[in-house]
Amino acid sequence: MNNTYRLLDSGNFEKLEQVGPFRIIRPSPQAVWKPSQTKLWNKVDAHFKRFAGGDGKWDINNPGLKKPIMIEYGGLNLQLEITDFGHLGLFPEQRMNWQRIRNLCHDGTRNGEEFNVLNLFAYTGGSSLAAAQGGAHVAHVDASKTSVAWARLNADVNNLTQAPIRWLTDDVQKFVAREIRRNKLYKGIILDPPSFGRGTAGETWKIEENLIELLESLKSILHSEFSFFLL
Repeated sequence: MNNTYRLLDSGNFEKLEQVGPFRIIRPSPQAVWKPSQTKLWNKVDAHFKRFAGGDGKWDINNPGLKKPIMIEYGGLNLQLEITDFGHLGLFPEQRMNWQRIRNLCHDGTRNGEEFNVLNLFAYTGGSSLAAAQGGAHVAHVDASKTSVAWARLNADVNNLTQAPIRWLTDDVQKFVAREIRRNKLYKGIILDPPSFGRGTAGETWKIEENLIELLESLKSILHSEFSFFLL
């Protein structure tokens, strides 16, 4: 299939990926071993190289990669594109979580009650869309306007434009504090925090400094009969 994502090989601190019809190489610091399919690496459409300071650059051999790429993956249609940071708009390891979220939300809505899910650091929306497919009411929160707009595009291509999803460009910690004051409760909470980030007003997020405080705050908006908490 040429319209999906596959990890083809990894090694030498990089990974070789098939993204729709394109074959690309990106950094993978955990891949300390040697590649097992060396011939597959010889001809690629793009290669993202990370510099010592953390920045990087794409070497693009196929101009088709300068346009959005549509794939089917994990029960979702997704619009991907290469970014200046070496991202695609997809964390493929989340595929199994999407199915779990979808199933748990489906189970939670069987009795006809409203099933509220909060997705923090929600990026391009894979988990939010999976929850919506399961029938949940979703609050999708990310500090990046670009990511929230991208997630809404993904909702469109999955026929979820009218789904009960609140698209919120906001600082996660400030949003949670407001939800506590509103006495809002969620039966499902999802968060996939970055190691470092900035809020909508330039607030700094450092996982080693802020995660525990955030988790403590989330206790106050987690329903007593909650279904899942995914970190």
